[in-house]
Parts: sequence; structure tokens; C-alpha cells
Amino acid sequence: MKYYILLGAIAAVVTYIAVPIVRRLAWRIGAMTPVRKRDVHTAPTPRLGGLAMLAGVAVAMGIASAIPFLEPVFGGGERGPWAVLAAGALVCLLGAADDLWDLDWLTKLSGQILAAVVLAWQGIQLITFPIAGITVSSSRFSLMVTVLVVVVAINAVNFVDGLDGLAAGLIAIGAAAFFAYTYLLSVDTGASTYASLAAVVLAVTVGVCLGFLPYNWHPSSIFMGDSGSMLLGLLFAAATIAVTGQIDPAGAQRQAFPAFLPILLPVLVLALPLLDVGLAVVRRVRRGESPFHADRMHLHHRLLRLGHSHRRAVLIMYLWTAVVAVSGAALAVFTSRRVLVGFAVGVLVATALTLGPLRGRRHRPADDAGPRPSDPAPEPAAELVPSVRRRSVLDADRS
Repeated sequence: MKYYILLGAIAAVVTYIAVPIVRRLAWRIGAMTPVRKRDVHTAPTPRLGGLAMLAGVAVAMGIASAIPFLEPVFGGGERGPWAVLAAGALVCLLGAADDLWDLDWLTKLSGQILAAVVLAWQGIQLITFPIAGITVSSSRFSLMVTVLVVVVAINAVNFVDGLDGLAAGLIAIGAAAFFAYTYLLSVDTGASTYASLAAVVLAVTVGVCLGFLPYNWHPSSIFMGDSGSMLLGLLFAAATIAVTGQIDPAGAQRQAFPAFLPILLPVLVLALPLLDVGLAVVRRVRRGESPFHADRMHLHHRLLRLGHSHRRAVLIMYLWTAVVAVSGAALAVFTSRRVLVGFAVGVLVATALTLGPLRGRRHRPADDAGPRPSDPAPEPAAELVPSVRRRSVLDADRS
């Protein structure tokens, strides 16, 4: 465990140091997020934060390769870690190009598919599914499923990156929960070594998110841009795929249900982004619009309309992610009954906090609808400014 904590700390420190350098670069080359009609931020802000994250990933992976404990991951001609780094660099640079030149959605999708193929080509692909012993019998089908998982994960993270600190925080929480599950399940199954590619990638992912958050917390001084959101999505997808090939969850001694978690837990972690994607597509199609048409009806926009401040909206989405992800990871340790009780309590608390502003409005006297002389001044618009809606494949209008 201490080696994973060390890798996460290295990734965080390198990312934290690299952000000011990248921010100055963004100012110099004009990689700025403009203020568009559908956005609620009021001033152009530098982006390209993903380049700082990539530096953190690269340095942490380089150091990891020299740690004897991780010899099973990096030694013996293993190409998986370097495939993750290469594919991550590919989507990060693709995102940086999009941050600079506003690429069309087809170009971005093609680049994402290429990155997924790089992973699969180096052996990181979904070959076995730990559900009732199902095995993918076709290499072509395995490649297609791998590409699909990677592309969906990339765009789910990209899609939710709409408030300062939101995407980095959600992925940090989810990756930490997934890491805990992966590590504990290795212990529970009596694995010969606790070193795994999935654990390395997840520890590094948590680290780069924590290193970036101080700059991205509202009010943000830099956005991660597509370079960051696409990188985080690919790292999470790579860990999801790697864990199915490195741990045999069917051998878990605690209970049978954890056998489903390598497939289910990543979905739970990305539940909010995936829900947002699904609702957006349905909403736009029902209105007769293209699924790629942007709007201001995302989950984070709705929280702001409920009356939450920017930071409170982000914290509420953190809470929902933690409730779902931690409950899923807890199945590796606790019985299903205990987990369900904890999950129910978490849902009640999260719901109460989410709907809190509605309750306040309902109980407020009608003659007190306006601000009183003693009330504090309304929060200025700049305080409710989320970072720009990132342009995912499902949100690629060019207005």
C-alpha cells in the first residue's frame, strides 16, 4: 500500500508544480476558454490543464518502473504500463489541439478510437468478463468492446466537466474507491502479489486529480480542458479493463457478488456522467434537436437553478458519487445487507442536501420573497460561474 501512496503523492506534487507553467503557456499561445452564450462564466480562462496532469502521470509511471515491488507490472517485457502512458499522451495532445483549434467532433472521435486501439494492441483489452465465467471468444469482438468502453469513459468524463473542480473531484473519489476495491480484493483472494497495473493507474489518477484541484477549485485559475478530461477518462477506462485480467474476483471468499464489481463498479463511479449523457441525448432528441446540440440543462446547471452556490453544487455531486462508489467498493469487505443500509442512509442525506433550497423556498413567507435590508447582498454572477462546458463528442456544436 505504501508504494501506491508514494506514487499518488509523486503524481500530485508534479502536477501541482507543472500547473503554473502550463497556465503561463496557455496565456502566451492563446489557449483560452472564451465566454459563449451557453456558458455562465464571465471571463476568458486559460486551459490546457491536462498537460500538467500528463506530466504527473509520466513522472509517476517512470518512478514506478524502478520500484522492485512493482516488478510484476513493469518487468518481464510487460508493455501495459507504457501502453497506458502512450494512449494517455495521445488523447491528451488531441485534447490540447482541440483546446487550441476547436477540432470537429469526428476528428476527436477518431483520435479516441486510435488511443483505444493502442491499448488493445498492447494487450489491455476486455477478453474475459468475471460474470458466470463468460469469455469473449472473438478477438474482433474483444477489440470492439474495448474501444467502446474507452470512448464512452472518455466522453463521460468530458461531458461532466462543467463546474470548477467537478470532473477532477469526481474522478478522484471514484478512482480512490475503485483502488480500495482492487487492493482489498487482491488481499481477499490471496493473490501472490498485490502489485497490479490497475492499482498503479488508479493511484496515479487520484494523485493528478488532487494535484490539479487547488488550481481548479472555484474560482478556478485554469481549466483542465479537453486535454485533461479526455486523459482522466482514458486512465479510468484502462484501469477498468486491466483489473478484469489481473484479478480473479470469482475467487473472493467474502461473498459471490463482488465477482460482478469489476464491470459494475466503474459504471457506478461514472453514474452521474453517464446519467447526464443519457438525459441530454433523450432531451435533445425529444425536442427535435441534434444529440450534439449544446444546452444548459445538465445536472450541474439544474443544481445552480435550485439555488445552490457553485461550490455547494460541486460538493453535492461529490457526495452522490461517494455514496454510489464507496457502497460498491464496500461489497469487497462487508455483507450486502450492511452495504445496502449504508447506501440507503447516504441516499437520504444526499437527497436532503440536494433539495434543501426547495425546502427553504417552500417555508419562506410570501411577503418575504424579496431581500430584506439586513440580508447579505446577492452573490455576484461571477461567484456562480462554472467553467466552460467542455466539448465532448456528444456536445460538439460550434455556435
